Amino acid sequence: MAGTKHGVLDKYPVIYRTPIAWGEMDALGHVNNIYYFRYFESARSAYFQRMGLWDYAARTRIGVILHSTSCRFRLPLTFPDEIAVGTRVVDVQSDRFSMEYVVVSEAQKAIAAEGTGLVVVYDYNRNQKCEMPKEMRERIEEIERRT
Repeated sequence: MAGTKHGVLDKYPVIYRTPIAWGEMDALGHVNNIYYFRYFESARSAYFQRMGLWDYAARTRIGVILHSTSCRFRLPLTFPDEIAVGTRVVDVQSDRFSMEYVVVSEAQKAIAAEGTGLVVVYDYNRNQKCEMPKEMRERIEEIERRT
Protein backbone atom coordinates (compact mmCIF):
# COMPACT_ATOMS: atom_id res chain seq x y z
CA MET A 1 0.00 0.00 0.00
CA ALA A 2 1.13 3.55 -0.67
CA GLY A 3 2.83 5.27 2.20
CA THR A 4 4.46 2.23 3.75
CA LYS A 5 7.33 2.31 1.27
CA HIS A 6 8.32 5.76 2.49
CA GLY A 7 7.21 5.20 6.07
CA VAL A 8 4.28 7.65 5.97
CA LEU A 9 1.94 5.17 7.63
CA ASP A 10 4.53 3.60 9.92
CA LYS A 11 3.83 6.00 12.80
CA TYR A 12 0.07 5.28 12.73
CA PRO A 13 -0.92 2.22 14.79
CA VAL A 14 -4.37 1.87 13.21
CA ILE A 15 -4.82 1.82 9.44
CA TYR A 16 -8.27 1.86 7.83
CA ARG A 17 -8.35 0.91 4.13
CA THR A 18 -11.16 1.48 1.65
CA PRO A 19 -11.70 1.81 -2.08
CA ILE A 20 -12.94 5.12 -3.46
CA ALA A 21 -16.55 4.71 -4.60
CA TRP A 22 -17.76 6.25 -7.87
CA GLY A 23 -20.61 7.93 -5.96
CA GLU A 24 -18.16 9.86 -3.73
CA MET A 25 -17.10 12.05 -6.63
CA ASP A 26 -18.72 15.40 -7.27
CA ALA A 27 -19.54 17.29 -10.48
CA LEU A 28 -15.93 18.46 -10.76
CA GLY A 29 -14.66 14.89 -11.02
CA HIS A 30 -12.98 14.44 -7.63
CA VAL A 31 -14.03 13.11 -4.23
CA ASN A 32 -16.29 15.62 -2.47
CA ASN A 33 -14.81 17.09 0.71
CA ILE A 34 -17.49 15.62 3.00
CA TYR A 35 -16.19 12.11 2.32
CA TYR A 36 -12.80 12.90 3.87
CA PHE A 37 -14.59 13.44 7.18
CA ARG A 38 -16.32 10.07 6.69
CA TYR A 39 -12.91 8.48 6.10
CA PHE A 40 -11.70 10.07 9.36
CA GLU A 41 -14.82 8.81 11.15
CA SER A 42 -14.26 5.27 9.91
CA ALA A 43 -10.59 5.36 10.92
CA ARG A 44 -11.49 6.80 14.33
CA SER A 45 -14.07 4.05 14.77
CA ALA A 46 -11.44 1.41 13.89
CA TYR A 47 -9.16 2.92 16.55
CA PHE A 48 -12.00 2.83 19.10
CA GLN A 49 -12.71 -0.79 18.16
CA ARG A 50 -9.06 -1.67 18.81
CA MET A 51 -9.32 0.13 22.19
CA GLY A 52 -12.34 -1.96 23.12
CA LEU A 53 -14.21 1.32 23.58
CA TRP A 54 -17.56 0.08 22.26
CA ASP A 55 -17.67 -2.77 24.80
CA TYR A 56 -16.45 -0.49 27.59
CA ALA A 57 -19.13 2.10 26.77
CA ALA A 58 -21.85 -0.56 26.67
CA ARG A 59 -20.82 -1.73 30.15
CA THR A 60 -20.28 1.67 31.81
CA ARG A 61 -22.08 4.26 29.64
CA ILE A 62 -18.75 6.16 29.65
CA GLY A 63 -17.76 6.78 26.06
CA VAL A 64 -16.53 9.58 23.86
CA ILE A 65 -17.93 12.38 21.78
CA LEU A 66 -16.26 14.28 18.94
CA HIS A 67 -15.59 17.87 19.99
CA SER A 68 -14.07 19.18 16.74
CA THR A 69 -12.35 18.03 13.58
CA SER A 70 -10.37 19.55 10.72
CA CYS A 71 -8.93 18.56 7.35
CA ARG A 72 -6.13 19.87 5.16
CA PHE A 73 -6.71 18.78 1.57
CA ARG A 74 -3.44 18.18 -0.27
CA LEU A 75 -4.36 16.28 -3.45
CA PRO A 76 -7.71 15.50 -5.06
CA LEU A 77 -8.83 11.87 -4.92
CA THR A 78 -10.58 10.29 -7.88
CA PHE A 79 -12.19 6.99 -8.84
CA PRO A 80 -10.74 4.39 -9.18
CA ASP A 81 -8.37 4.42 -6.22
CA GLU A 82 -7.87 2.86 -2.83
CA ILE A 83 -6.88 4.79 0.26
CA ALA A 84 -5.30 4.00 3.59
CA VAL A 85 -6.20 6.27 6.52
CA GLY A 86 -3.64 6.19 9.32
CA THR A 87 -4.87 7.15 12.79
CA ARG A 88 -3.07 7.88 16.04
CA VAL A 89 -3.55 9.65 19.36
CA VAL A 90 -1.03 12.46 19.79
CA ASP A 91 -2.08 14.05 23.08
CA VAL A 92 -3.96 12.74 26.11
CA GLN A 93 -5.37 15.06 28.79
CA SER A 94 -7.51 14.38 31.84
CA ASP A 95 -10.84 14.44 29.95
CA ARG A 96 -9.91 14.39 26.25
CA PHE A 97 -7.46 13.27 23.62
CA SER A 98 -6.32 14.54 20.22
CA MET A 99 -6.14 12.35 17.14
CA GLU A 100 -4.32 12.79 13.85
CA TYR A 101 -5.21 11.23 10.52
CA VAL A 102 -3.40 10.89 7.21
CA VAL A 103 -5.10 9.80 3.97
CA VAL A 104 -2.76 8.09 1.51
CA SER A 105 -3.74 7.44 -2.12
CA GLU A 106 -2.60 4.14 -3.62
CA ALA A 107 -2.94 5.45 -7.20
CA GLN A 108 -0.98 8.65 -6.54
CA LYS A 109 1.40 7.11 -3.96
CA ALA A 110 1.05 10.32 -1.97
CA ILE A 111 -0.73 11.98 0.94
CA ALA A 112 -4.13 13.26 -0.19
CA ALA A 113 -5.20 14.81 3.13
CA GLU A 114 -4.28 15.26 6.78
CA GLY A 115 -6.68 15.82 9.63
CA THR A 116 -7.20 16.19 13.34
CA GLY A 117 -9.94 15.35 15.80
CA LEU A 118 -10.47 16.37 19.41
CA VAL A 119 -12.33 13.66 21.32
CA VAL A 120 -13.89 14.29 24.75
CA VAL A 121 -14.64 11.56 27.28
CA TYR A 122 -18.37 11.63 27.94
CA ASP A 123 -20.59 10.20 30.67
CA TYR A 124 -23.82 9.24 28.91
CA ASN A 125 -25.53 8.62 32.26
CA ARG A 126 -25.10 12.27 33.26
CA ASN A 127 -24.94 13.78 29.77
CA GLN A 128 -21.70 15.61 30.47
CA LYS A 129 -17.97 15.27 29.94
CA CYS A 130 -15.97 13.45 32.60
CA GLU A 131 -12.48 12.39 33.58
CA MET A 132 -10.90 9.70 31.44
CA PRO A 133 -11.12 6.30 33.14
CA LYS A 134 -7.79 4.57 33.81
CA GLU A 135 -8.73 1.61 31.59
CA MET A 136 -9.33 3.93 28.62
CA ARG A 137 -6.00 5.74 29.11
CA GLU A 138 -4.14 2.44 29.42
CA ARG A 139 -5.64 1.10 26.18
CA ILE A 140 -4.57 4.24 24.28
CA GLU A 141 -1.05 3.97 25.70
CA GLU A 142 -0.89 0.29 24.73
CA ILE A 143 -1.96 0.99 21.14
CA GLU A 144 0.45 3.89 20.76
CA ARG A 145 3.43 1.89 22.09
CA ARG A 146 3.07 -0.47 19.15
CA THR A 147 4.31 2.13 16.66
